[in-house]
Amino acid sequence: MPLALDQRFPRRVLGFWPSPLQRLPRLSEFLGLEIWAKRDDVSSGLAFGGNKIRKLEWLAADALAQGCDTLVSIGNIQSNHTRQVAAAAAALGLRCRLVQEEWTRWDDPVYDKVGNILLSRLMGAETLLEGKGYSTAEKETWRRALDLVRRDGGKPYAIPAGASDHPLGGLGYAHFADELAAQEQAHGLFFDTVVTATCTGSTQAGMVVGFAAQARKRRLIGIDTAANAAMTRAAVTRIAHATAALIGLNRDIRDDEIEIDPRFAGPGYGLPDEATIAAIRTGARLEAMLTDPVYEGKSLAGLIAMAKAGEIPSGARVLYVHLGGAPVLSAYHKAFA
Repeated sequence: MPLALDQRFPRRVLGFWPSPLQRLPRLSEFLGLEIWAKRDDVSSGLAFGGNKIRKLEWLAADALAQGCDTLVSIGNIQSNHTRQVAAAAAALGLRCRLVQEEWTRWDDPVYDKVGNILLSRLMGAETLLEGKGYSTAEKETWRRALDLVRRDGGKPYAIPAGASDHPLGGLGYAHFADELAAQEQAHGLFFDTVVTATCTGSTQAGMVVGFAAQARKRRLIGIDTAANAAMTRAAVTRIAHATAALIGLNRDIRDDEIEIDPRFAGPGYGLPDEATIAAIRTGARLEAMLTDPVYEGKSLAGLIAMAKAGEIPSGARVLYVHLGGAPVLSAYHKAFA
């Protein structure tokens, strides 16, 4: 039975749903598998959209219900997430304060001037460049930003990195599972293998919970993009259990339902390797599908490598979940020189 989360929890719709299912015929032929994409990268008109829009719909409703006037979040200098928080704030008429930490040491003088951070500034967000080091732990820089809003007389709404470690953070992708099942039924399809990038945790965690509620079982592969699979697994596990409890799932989440592959994360968070860049070129040249060096290039590299190695059975119907991120490409122009 569908979870029907939009009938049980307040939601402010910010996207175009359902996001499209797209068959990728040239990539399928190249890899010898039937590959489709779920295009969450084109799922909203808010500043190029992306996977965080799904999550922010539930957080936005909560922020408005609480009478908050400022969204406060945190991410890397080139964070897709903070760009989408800025977009949601602009659409809702709220202020936005973003902590942009240096999680990636990328040697380029324009790294903090183009791409996602440029879009956030265009949408009116205040961007605070301070702090270093990727972690799913709560950061002092973020707490300080929340305190500054309160000191100035505002009422902040706290959105953690990736909109993930939040009581409502898993709802968006648990709801995604219902959406996908409805599309499968309408098109006479079933995806036995689903590939997604995973990092701060709630995208994969939400899917784990949503798929756990379905009768037909499928394999969900999370491609770690943090270069810290233990941290990623801990985050996904914690959020999956919390989301399952929140929605009243009638069974426990098993450890074997949380599959995280660490092999394609590259040298560090936000740092691509040769396989990442090659995968980005492959997706662009075969399907005109643009992926990024931080997340989607790595998950696409994982899909390509697993297909070529025979790790995904030849008869599988594979869904590649495209979470967005193309606006960051200009900040990584040197990687494609």
